[in-house]
Amino acid sequence: MLDLKITLPISVQNGGLFISRGVGNHPQRELDSWEMIFVEKGTLTIRENDTLFSVKEGESLLLWPHRKHVGVGTFPADLKFYWLHFEINPQHESQTELELPASLISLPQHGKVLNPQYVISLFRQFLSEQEAINRSGALELILLLIMQQLSVAANNNPQADNSGVALAYKAQQLIRTQFHLPVSTSTLANQLHCNADYLGRVYRQTFQLTITEAIQRQRVLSAEKMLITDSCSLSEVAERCGFQDVGYFRKVFRKAMGLTPAAWKRRYCKVHINSD
Repeated sequence: MLDLKITLPISVQNGGLFISRGVGNHPQRELDSWEMIFVEKGTLTIRENDTLFSVKEGESLLLWPHRKHVGVGTFPADLKFYWLHFEINPQHESQTELELPASLISLPQHGKVLNPQYVISLFRQFLSEQEAINRSGALELILLLIMQQLSVAANNNPQADNSGVALAYKAQQLIRTQFHLPVSTSTLANQLHCNADYLGRVYRQTFQLTITEAIQRQRVLSAEKMLITDSCSLSEVAERCGFQDVGYFRKVFRKAMGLTPAAWKRRYCKVHINSD
């Protein structure tokens, strides 16, 4: 038996999902903990001390402890965001940015994430794990995964001068819009008028995964959302997400998410919602 002791630099308090009814506003308060916000839909306008933030769909915001923050105006009717309160060991706090051990994660206070659907799935998993009777380190680990996604976004600039990076981002955009089609490295290369081997190489250097892996990930993320929000059959979900074979869809989904599509739907369709 191998016993490992892991000391996490963070401690989770709680989290939730806010869905606006088009009334009320964010109250003024000053917390002792950090608060992470991720907007799935709409725009959240909030002021922290003298700084005004307009957090749009697919963007995140970190509210610092011991700073006053308050919402500006009435909640928009289409607003939907996840929130999460956590604490950090004092030795890991910085005055200008949030850094975790070995500088593996450095978070901006406000920014846009590269893969919003993956971040949403992590928040949903967090909310489900939060309901467990016996509290474990799973919540902290999920939070670290969310932080890693925010960190990746902050350290990847799609406007960089490197032509290979720019090409990789163009391929990424095509994957996000064409994942439901028979897309591959070759078809992407044809659309981008470049060599397939070169495209695959620069994509992997930029995003640390192959184009095939990126396509599968996008398909799985779309399926994860469809399984929770739609009433489609498993075969319909598979087809709409670009899988021609239901059995292969089950295999890929289980490998990526650790559960079969049916088990995922049963487990993660639960969310904890506040609307005031």
